[in-house]
Amino acid sequence: MPLPIPFIQQCQNLLGADNVIAESECLRVYECDALSAYRTLPELVVLPETVEQVRALMRFCRDHSVPVVPRGAGTGLAGGAMPVAGGIVLGLSKMNRILSLDPVNRTARVQPGARNLAISEAAKSHGLFYAPDPSSQVACSIGGNIAENAGGVHCLKYGLTVHNVLQVQLVTSDGELLTLGGNGLDAPGYDLLALAIGSEGLLGIVVEATVRLLPLPPSTRVLLAAFASVEEAAAAVAAIISDGLLPAGLELMDNAAIRATEAFVHAGYPVDAAAILLCELDGLAEQVEADSLRAEAVLKAHGAIEIRIADDESQRRRFWAGRKAAFPAVGRIASDYYCMDGTIPRKHLAAVLKRISEMGGEHGLVVVNVFHAGDGNLHPLILYDGNRPGDFEKAEALGGKILELCVAVGGTITGEHGVGSEKIPYMCVQFQAAELEQFHRLKRAFDPDGLLNPGKAVPTLHRCAELGRMHVHHGELPHPQLERF
Repeated sequence: MPLPIPFIQQCQNLLGADNVIAESECLRVYECDALSAYRTLPELVVLPETVEQVRALMRFCRDHSVPVVPRGAGTGLAGGAMPVAGGIVLGLSKMNRILSLDPVNRTARVQPGARNLAISEAAKSHGLFYAPDPSSQVACSIGGNIAENAGGVHCLKYGLTVHNVLQVQLVTSDGELLTLGGNGLDAPGYDLLALAIGSEGLLGIVVEATVRLLPLPPSTRVLLAAFASVEEAAAAVAAIISDGLLPAGLELMDNAAIRATEAFVHAGYPVDAAAILLCELDGLAEQVEADSLRAEAVLKAHGAIEIRIADDESQRRRFWAGRKAAFPAVGRIASDYYCMDGTIPRKHLAAVLKRISEMGGEHGLVVVNVFHAGDGNLHPLILYDGNRPGDFEKAEALGGKILELCVAVGGTITGEHGVGSEKIPYMCVQFQAAELEQFHRLKRAFDPDGLLNPGKAVPTLHRCAELGRMHVHHGELPHPQLERF
């Protein structure tokens, strides 16, 4: 049932007519996030400019039992910002300022629509940076990063969003403004801040954040190691960490990703390699030099057939430019691709990558691998043709098998993209009924009427029963050839 005209008019009164979108052609911009395989046309989009407008809007929607879907920059990859029937999309793109920057305490106060990269750009003159750096950092917003607990290529050493946010201001479904966390190393009471980060807009709407800034490292070096097989590259990842090294970033790309990226960016990648590892080391110059020698020795001992070292900033930037552009580069070699996101223990990388390749063949689809190898965060890109009947369904089925595989070896169905609407069925694989019920109790404590981003992230027990999903970590493994965690 469409939203009534008086409701739309009241939204215009609260926010101003320019901040309310109701025309169908304009609404199409908001029908999906970057996971464009799923689309739903929203009924109304609102773009508040102040915290008070967000609070007033939430009170108004509560009074009329209208669901609210928060939306950042739309770069999400799990359908977390998909519109819902009878609801509105609350976009935070106009709340995009960096409110203050404190170089002494190494913090920045920002609005949720502030771009990730803009924070580091603003802090650079003070010799500081914001560490989490998703591949979409030029466009993605800090509010969306908080909702999904985003990571990036440097999260191995510097942590995810949850490790780099000190405080958030959150507007609840009834318009209450909460402050979670603090400006110091710790905050009193329960750690509700960590609870809010990664909650995918189910508990409240972030309207301000205080983030941690770190000193720019005085020295940085990137090693590019080429391998004759993906399995050898994966084994080298575990060896690097086992040797006691902690790279700032440790990324793996297979041959298909290498070729696509080199043709797109010309980053200087060896196109004949079966796989490459990008290993970045940073810190004091003396430490970087010593660690580089150790890393080079480990990589050679584990099958590296070539190692290229980027000593200067220009070559370092080229190496990372290729990795950052890998997703759009793969988009040039296939009509469509389905991007998955799961995390596994590093020791299983080689076996899991081999099994993913086998499953791709079983489904008649090609899988391209480019991912955060250091923390086991996989991003298999399943190539398909959306114009060919049944192709997307095959890709979707293969993606589900990959997520089940991640759980089977002791991993999770997401690393940084969230669950959204895409991975709901696989929450039934990851968790037992009692665990899911606890998630729902937590949701009700913050949002008793269930108006914030309904139908996302946590499935109902009824839906799990309908899907008939098994809980693989308490039953038989679907991939018995792999070691149980």
